Amino acid sequence: MSSLSTRRALLEVAGLLQDLLGSRASVTRAENSGIRSRPDAVIRVAKRVFHVERRASGDVASVTAGLRELAGSRGGRRGGVALLVVPFMGEAGQRLCRESDVSWLDLSGNARIVAPGIHVHVEGKENRFKRRGRPSDPFAPKSARVARWLLVHPDKFHVQQELAAAIGLGAGFVSRIVRRLEQLGLIERDELGAVRAHDARLLREAWGERYEFERHSLLEGHVAARSGEELLAQVSKALARAEIEHAVTGLAGAWLHTHFAAFRSVAIHVVELPSKAILDELGFHEGPRGANLRLALPRDEGVFLGAEDKEGVCCAHPVQVWLDLKGQGERSEEAARHLATRSAPGEARPDSG
Repeated sequence: MSSLSTRRALLEVAGLLQDLLGSRASVTRAENSGIRSRPDAVIRVAKRVFHVERRASGDVASVTAGLRELAGSRGGRRGGVALLVVPFMGEAGQRLCRESDVSWLDLSGNARIVAPGIHVHVEGKENRFKRRGRPSDPFAPKSARVARWLLVHPDKFHVQQELAAAIGLGAGFVSRIVRRLEQLGLIERDELGAVRAHDARLLREAWGERYEFERHSLLEGHVAARSGEELLAQVSKALARAEIEHAVTGLAGAWLHTHFAAFRSVAIHVVELPSKAILDELGFHEGPRGANLRLALPRDEGVFLGAEDKEGVCCAHPVQVWLDLKGQGERSEEAARHLATRSAPGEARPDSG
């Protein structure tokens, strides 16, 4: 696992369980010579039996694969506690484990173990396994255009040369990104080598794990308005009059797509910031205190791909809105779940396995 040998990793897992549960732990079975109907290891702590599935990474693709193995494990079905172990578990991986009702532990010291008579929750430990240098990231701002295109068109296979032309990137650059996504198990190929998302929900989650709205250049402040809808109308009309390309996102964007939840704040991607005259016309007061408007100069113009008119307002594609809901407060998490359920992006195809 990661830089640790198999045996050392299992002993470290046993030690962590021993510290967390206050009883002696022992590894009673290591790997099973290719028999995938069993877990990677069984660790006993007092009368508790943990069926352990180890993964070399805590990214979404690895966590999902580990959960599938545990679901198919005979040991995991016949008593004991199914336990997924990774070097460091990210937020998306934690969420996937909660949704699958599977306990997890990472070698950095974080854990969530829930079973009859046990409730362990440890967080805040730093990642001990950070890679040196800058690993290839298929979700860097420009690189993410590949994932974006595949999510906006999830059911079609795409020839790489045509994909490169569609997203405005070089064929060689796109080929490297595709190869990395393939290594992560996030895309699949047809018999001619064309690609599509293997599981759109998984690809979206993997991207969301690395995406942060705050990395865009933000101008935030307050505009007087009786409601979020009134604020949205005022700002979108002002931007349209100024002929500033824009796309509403976040909670306001989710509302435009689903009408699921009311909102107080508005977030909008813009190709350029409005002039001082326009901001003064809106009565905009800059500053984070009481801010209800966030204008974002995106790190890459890909955020505008798939934007469409919704009730007379230009709204970002559901994929972009879902990404931007992360950490937005109010009912953003609930809105993100509802948006994923109601819209095409993110849902696995029946034949995707």
